Amino acid sequence: MLRAAGAVFAARGYHAASMDEIADRVGVSKPMVYTYFGSKEALYFAYIEDAGRDLIASIVDAERAVRTGSLAERLRAGTLAFFRFVDEHRDGYAVLFSEMAARGGPLRREVSAIRRQIVELAQILFDRVAEEAGVDPDAIGGTEPLAVAYVGAGEWLANWWLEHPEESAEQLAERLLDIGWRGLERVLAGQAQAGA
Repeated sequence: MLRAAGAVFAARGYHAASMDEIADRVGVSKPMVYTYFGSKEALYFAYIEDAGRDLIASIVDAERAVRTGSLAERLRAGTLAFFRFVDEHRDGYAVLFSEMAARGGPLRREVSAIRRQIVELAQILFDRVAEEAGVDPDAIGGTEPLAVAYVGAGEWLANWWLEHPEESAEQLAERLLDIGWRGLERVLAGQAQAGA
C-alpha cells in the first residue's frame, strides 16, 4: 500500500493525489485504505516516514560496511548508498525531495528531521577528517555548514538526476565527491597551513 501511495504522490503531488487511485493500484477499496491509515495525510506521513527510515538505514549500513576503511572510503560508501537509494526508489525520493524543497509543506518538520540525521552523519565524518588534518573545526567555522552544503548539493544533484536517468549512481556519487571531498581537503589544507 505504501509503495502504491508513493507512486501516486510522486506523480500527482500531495494535494492532487487521490485516495481512489491509491486504492485502485493496491486492489482494495478506498474505505480499506482509510481503515489502515485514517486519512490521506496519515498515509502520506507513513510513506514519508518509511522512505526516510529506509534512506537513513541504507546510508548507515553502507558506511558501517567500510568502517575500517579510510574516511574518504566511508564518505564514498555513504554517498553511493544515497544515490543507489534514489535510483531504486525514485518515487520515494521524488516525494521526499518535494517535501524538502517545499516551504511549509504538510510534513516539513518530519522531513527536516530526516535531513538533519543525514547532515549529522556527514558532520561526524567531517569532524574526523578535520581531526586527522590537525585542524580545530572551530577554526573553519565548524563542520556543520560544510555537512549541510554537502547534503544539500547531494539532494539537488539527485533531483536533477530524476530528469537525467542516463547517469549511473556511481557517476553521481563521484561528481558529488569530486566537489565535496576535494573542497573539504582544500579548506582543511588552507587552515593547516595558516596555523603552521
